[in-house]
Amino acid sequence: MIMTSYEKNIQVKESLSAKRKKKTDPQMFRKETFWRILVTICGIAIILLTLAIGAFLIYQGSGTFTKFGHSIFEFLFSSTWAPTDSPSASGGQVGAAIYIVGSLETCGLALLIAVPFSIAAAVFMTEINPKAGTRLFRPATEIFLGIPSIVYGWVGLTVLVPFIRDVFHASMGGFSVLAAGIVLAIMIFPTITTLSADAILSVPDSYRKAAYGLGSTRWQVIHHIVIPAAFSGILTGVILGLSRAFGEALAVAMVIGKTRAFASSILDPTTNLTAAIASDMGNTANGGEYNLALWSMALLLFILSILSIILIHAIARRKEKVYGA
Repeated sequence: MIMTSYEKNIQVKESLSAKRKKKTDPQMFRKETFWRILVTICGIAIILLTLAIGAFLIYQGSGTFTKFGHSIFEFLFSSTWAPTDSPSASGGQVGAAIYIVGSLETCGLALLIAVPFSIAAAVFMTEINPKAGTRLFRPATEIFLGIPSIVYGWVGLTVLVPFIRDVFHASMGGFSVLAAGIVLAIMIFPTITTLSADAILSVPDSYRKAAYGLGSTRWQVIHHIVIPAAFSGILTGVILGLSRAFGEALAVAMVIGKTRAFASSILDPTTNLTAAIASDMGNTANGGEYNLALWSMALLLFILSILSIILIHAIARRKEKVYGA
C-alpha cells in the first residue's frame, strides 16, 4: 500500500507528538506530585498549628482550675476580681463576670448597629444598583478591611468619645459601652456586608424571574425571595463579624473606659475580656494566679471562636440540604 505525502506527514507528526508526550509526562507527573505534596504539607501544618494553639491555651487556661483550685462557676458568674500576682501565692478571687458581660454588651450593641446597615448595603450593591455597587461601593467598603484597629481606636478616642460626652453628657467623659459598640460596628461592617453581598449574588436568577413572572414588585422579590434564600450566607457573615468583634482588643480598650464595674446603661464605662488581656498580661508574674486567670480568659475566647466556626459549618450543611448543592 502506497502512502501519500499527506499521510506520511500525519504519521510523522503523530510519532513526534507521541515522543514529546513520553518526555513530558514524567515531568508533568513530577511537577504535579511536588505541588500536591507541598499543598498537603501546608494544609497539615495549618491543622497542627491550630491544634497546638488550642492545646497550649487549654494547658495555660486550665491552670486556674487545676493549680489554684478555682471553680468554673466562680470564673464565669462571680464579679469579684482579685487574683494574687505571685507564682507561689494563692487565695485570690478570679470572678470574670464583669469582663464577660462587658464583651457581650459591646458585641451585641455592635451587631444591632452594623447588621441593618450591612444588609441594606449588600442589597443596594447587588439588587438596586449593581453597577455602582461593583465599581464604587464594594471597593470602598473593602478598603475598611485593611485599616489597622489602632486607627479605629484613635478616631473613636478623638472624635466619638468627645461627641458622646458633649451630646449625651456621659458620666465618664464619653468613655462608654456606646463608644465601644459604635467602633466595633464600623469594624465589622465590611465583613458582614461583603459576605452578605456574596450570599445574595449566589441566589439563582431563576428565583427572581419566577417571582417577577407572578407579578411581584422588586421590593417584594427582595423581601420575600432573595433575602430568605440568602439567609444562611447572611447569617454566616454575621457570625464571622461577631467573632471579629469578640477578638478585637486595642480599639475597644481605647474607648470603653476600662472600669471594672457593670455598666448600668450604654453611656457608662466598663471593661471586657480582650481589653483586660491586652493591658494586664505583660504585667503579671508568669505562672501566677493572675497570669493564669488571664489565660483562662483567652481560652474562653478561643472556645467562642471554635463554636462560631462549628455554627458556620452547621449553617452551610443546612443550606446544602435545602438547595441540594
